[in-house]
Amino acid sequence: MILEILTPEKNLYSGEATLVQLPGIDGLFEILNNHAPIISALGNGILKFKNADGESNMRINGGFVECLNNKVIVCAEGGSVV
Repeated sequence: MILEILTPEKNLYSGEATLVQLPGIDGLFEILNNHAPIISALGNGILKFKNADGESNMRINGGFVECLNNKVIVCAEGGSVV
């Protein structure tokens, strides 16, 4: 699936991902390939994603995520590689 991680300052990541783990308001949740459409608010925490190069972690300070047709768009407040 395609993953885009955006902040007001810049595009942090745009590319393939096999798994995306996100800090939801009520706890962690994961999005995998062919996930049902979803829009959700995000809390503060670690966003983790996996791709062919391995695993990456980013600290975010809230935001929103949308998943539709194997495209995941994360609009995050702040964002730094952990």
